[in-house]
Amino acid sequence: MAIILLTFCKQVTLILGDIGTATSYKPPYTPTRCYGSRQDQFPPGNLFIAVSEGLWDNGAACGRRYRLRCLSGNNRPCKDGTIDVKVVDYCTKSPCPSTILMSNDAFSALSRSPDAKINIEYIQI
Repeated sequence: MAIILLTFCKQVTLILGDIGTATSYKPPYTPTRCYGSRQDQFPPGNLFIAVSEGLWDNGAACGRRYRLRCLSGNNRPCKDGTIDVKVVDYCTKSPCPSTILMSNDAFSALSRSPDAKINIEYIQI
């Protein structure tokens, strides 16, 4: 019974997430709006993101962590599972092409198609 309850609670957490879009962005990744040119800003595995205006929160988003899951996209790009990422930058493109811009490494952990625009579920952790 405990295993079933634990599994259910884990799924409920993901259901409570927000829905958005994600694309990849390519190097150079520095300088960032959060940490400038510091090389220690990038988490292990280079799982980091830049966020659009809606998540930026006047810079308060710096350092926030999100759990992401690919939901859908053209030609079935999604891989199974979730990844945890860290906000290190602001999307400077106007308009931003997606809710979240992901480093190449982060994007390839969720999607089989490096140039796709995917629909994601995300929750701050």
